[in-house]
Amino acid sequence: MIDLREAVVLLGQFPALTGVTLKVSQGEIVTVRGPNGAGKSTLLRLCAGLLPIREGFATVLGQNLGENRRIIRSNIGLLGHMSGLYEDLTAEENVAFWGSMVRATNHEVREAIKFMGLNGRLSDVLVRQLSAGQRRRTSFAALIVQRPSLWLLDEPHAALDGEGRALVDGLIEDAAKSGATILSVSHAPIEPDGRIRRVVTLAGGRIIGDTANGGNSDGIS
Repeated sequence: MIDLREAVVLLGQFPALTGVTLKVSQGEIVTVRGPNGAGKSTLLRLCAGLLPIREGFATVLGQNLGENRRIIRSNIGLLGHMSGLYEDLTAEENVAFWGSMVRATNHEVREAIKFMGLNGRLSDVLVRQLSAGQRRRTSFAALIVQRPSLWLLDEPHAALDGEGRALVDGLIEDAAKSGATILSVSHAPIEPDGRIRRVVTLAGGRIIGDTANGGNSDGIS
């Protein structure tokens, strides 16, 4: 699903990724951790086909990112720091809009909203009137209806309360069981458990630890 080899990405003249090598297989749940400025968000944007690779080799969903970045985007769900929602639409209208891109049914839209706890009065509230946590839930509902093969999640627990975090954890696990691949990033210390099967440590634009390959996952806290 993801195959990066000594990938270098520049933001202007700054080398945000300085030679990342990473392979992720279908159905894996991989969490990349590291401090602010490590290159985590850049890694997600590269895998989403939003940034060009300057040096090295990169394929995502079987497509060479050096040659064709756009073709993969319809099969990728990217959840970034920005919600990607339209503030003048309601929560349900936003989910329906993103669902329309993949011809999701009205039933699928309603089920996604219900799963994320937005059914009832919240579904008809304009996004600009929702709390940060409710917006995050709406973004996840929009992701659910898109049914992406590859989930790219930037700090997936951001702004969520305990119930919301538990919902997201269950959602990620269910998606992986259905064959989706999940790559998420976090600056918080993470230890592998029954849900997070693999933790990769990123620092200075390079991977310095990978629990799947016997690497030391404790290089950064």
